[in-house]
Amino acid sequence: MQIQKFPDAESVDRAICDNEPLLAVISFDGKEAIVSPADEAVEHHILLTKVGRSDREIDRFFRIVLDGDGADWTFICPTDYKNISDRQRRIAMFYKDGFSVITDFLTEMDMPAEIDIPRRYRRHLSE
Repeated sequence: MQIQKFPDAESVDRAICDNEPLLAVISFDGKEAIVSPADEAVEHHILLTKVGRSDREIDRFFRIVLDGDGADWTFICPTDYKNISDRQRRIAMFYKDGFSVITDFLTEMDMPAEIDIPRRYRRHLSE
């Protein structure tokens, strides 16, 4: 996985040492990720624009907020995820893929943290 640290590696590493929150977007295929101190990026779609990407690409990435205590997954499954038309199957695949890709990212960042889906995003999982 290629991990881009924004605005630079020093800023991200300092935030990790200070246990400050980070924002990360991780591509669905697990090949790339972008991570930034939360105060620098503010929102996931803004992070994309700050690194020269279109904010319209946001639906191609898993989105997390993390620190040394854990990773909160902004669980929003695009309606066209892997072209799976059945909603329940699509959400189940998104969940399975996301846990795998996010875990790989956390391992590569040397931040093995528990992944949590905040309650406001769990509505899709209980249907």
